[in-house]
Amino acid sequence: MTLTFSPPETTDELMARAGQLAGKTIGEIAADMGYQVPETLKRKKGWQGQFIEQCLGANSGNLSQPDFAHLGIELKTLPIDYNGRVQESTYVCVLNLAGQQLLHWQDSPVFHKLRCVLWVPVARQGNDATIQSRVASPFLWQPAPEDFDVIRQDWENAVELVNLGQVDKLNARLGEILQVRPKAAHSRVLTQATDRDGSAIETLPRGFYLRSAFTQRILLENLLV
Repeated sequence: MTLTFSPPETTDELMARAGQLAGKTIGEIAADMGYQVPETLKRKKGWQGQFIEQCLGANSGNLSQPDFAHLGIELKTLPIDYNGRVQESTYVCVLNLAGQQLLHWQDSPVFHKLRCVLWVPVARQGNDATIQSRVASPFLWQPAPEDFDVIRQDWENAVELVNLGQVDKLNARLGEILQVRPKAAHSRVLTQATDRDGSAIETLPRGFYLRSAFTQRILLENLLV
């Protein structure tokens, strides 16, 4: 199998590339590409997702747009075990804590990233080495209107708290599908925000995440496990 780093020109081309990965281990794919694989992902949590992005030719980098911007498709890897159980929530994008009074739902990164997602499930069992992780069948997904309405409401509630200077009320319990959680390597990483009085403060960066119960439902609806 020959993998390329160039962006796919069509959705069909992207899905054909993704299909080539199905059934292969991360080690086998990396060997095809001449890539070095970390033994563990404990200190390189984002490595696997970035590796799959490069395999498929994603070209958006860290920009707040879909990974395949010209196709309007976001790429998300989904860690699962060999029984098909989702292992963690899925990071979507950063929540800007500086205030978003002028940002509308249709202009938000969450809206653009979740309109159409290529999910790439990656199965790993227990303490298996990274190279033993195996790619399951990738699938293309678009949220049902009722689910997207819930995601929009979750997003609006979080943004309202930011705009009211109530960043301290943001926590993982809020949101039915879309939750807010700290997004930092450690507690010393801080970002600018505004408090209730409009004064600048420093706080932990936050990110939007899809709850694992939701991605579990997506998986079961789209993949025979």
